[in-house]
Amino acid sequence: MRAHHVFTDRSGGVSGPPYDTFNLGGHVGDEPAAVAENRRRLAARCGLERPQLLFMRQVHGAEVAVADGPWAGDHLPETDALVTSRARVALAVLVADCTPVLLADETTGVVGAAHAGRGGLAKGIVPATLDRMLTFGAKPERITAWVGPAVCGRCYEVPPALQEAVSAAVPSARSTTRWATPGLDIPRGVQAQLRDRGVSRIERVERCTVEDRQLFSYRRDGTTGRLAGVIWLEG
Repeated sequence: MRAHHVFTDRSGGVSGPPYDTFNLGGHVGDEPAAVAENRRRLAARCGLERPQLLFMRQVHGAEVAVADGPWAGDHLPETDALVTSRARVALAVLVADCTPVLLADETTGVVGAAHAGRGGLAKGIVPATLDRMLTFGAKPERITAWVGPAVCGRCYEVPPALQEAVSAAVPSARSTTRWATPGLDIPRGVQAQLRDRGVSRIERVERCTVEDRQLFSYRRDGTTGRLAGVIWLEG
């Protein structure tokens, strides 16, 4: 099966400021009708019906859920990654500085989407997603990973104690900011975890959410919208 993926930006939606315009987050204070229309538009752009586009209630943990089809009613699983082997079931991860990670083994026909913030990175959400994909028959050497837009290590300033805690788990995440202060580079840490698990086909979107005004950034703006990374299989 062929895997398709997209990363959204701020353009093409109906939300007003400060969510303008393509906010896909339903938990940030935007008008529910605007979010619903934006999500409908996203599904349509992927060639899918709205129920085929699945979101999750992200909690900065390391739980992985399996998606076999549209969610029942308004129920969203509390998880930070989704995996599916079903065609035309699209997995969406929402971010506004955290790192969206999309994964696919087209030979086996399994895809995954993970939300890697500093908590999820340290707790191992990316290795956990790979482990779940392997139960479907995926192989690390066949997996392609797309690491999407996120705050870069030059812009992600953190207290020294937090830097130590995260980099103790993922040393590659340690960074120094443009202000010569302690920082974290979550995308670099994600890539290190992928390589450690045998994934070599990694494509990084080199766009910093803080620096790029076409992207939503919580650290830059506070009240703002959410971008999405989406991946799905075509049979």
